[in-house]
Amino acid sequence: MSRIVMMGPPGVGKGTQAARLADALGVPAVSTGDLFREHVRTQTPLGLEVSGLLAAGEYVPDAVTNAMVAERLAAPDAVSGFILDGYPRTLPQLAELERMLSDAAVALDAVLLLQAEAEEIVARILLRAEQQGRADDTPEVVRRRIEIYQAETAPLADAYAELGLLARVDGAGTLDEVAARIHTALASRQAA
Repeated sequence: MSRIVMMGPPGVGKGTQAARLADALGVPAVSTGDLFREHVRTQTPLGLEVSGLLAAGEYVPDAVTNAMVAERLAAPDAVSGFILDGYPRTLPQLAELERMLSDAAVALDAVLLLQAEAEEIVARILLRAEQQGRADDTPEVVRRRIEIYQAETAPLADAYAELGLLARVDGAGTLDEVAARIHTALASRQAA
């Protein structure tokens, strides 16, 4: 299992767990959020385009995100696998990812859906904002991101379940507890 999508609402721990899993599997963790922030930080044309959207808690348009992900997945270190964090977020992005993978003659191995209560998620994001100085993580922006997730991204779980790829994982608890649940979910998928 080396081509995995990590799903879940903002602040559930996808990025942390994706990085841990990527290290364990020897593949890159590909985070659209990190890619966006890097573009904003270095003030690339893409960064200038998306900075206002990120500050308002809005998602970057699919065409921009798709192009960025396609470029990243074509990099040599991602050829043998990857952990996607924050992509796909919409049904059109899911279709585009399927097209990208089909063109490369590969397929996803699993989709992990991390879940936690909304109150826990908001508390995690606000703590992260304080610790990391992330100005884009205000209470209003957090609530807006969760609303958008529920409307646009949560339906992907049903699509992936229909494809037989979805594993639901409790995202509450310590980092090690959640990581152990992830490894158990992947082992169950491999055994099936």
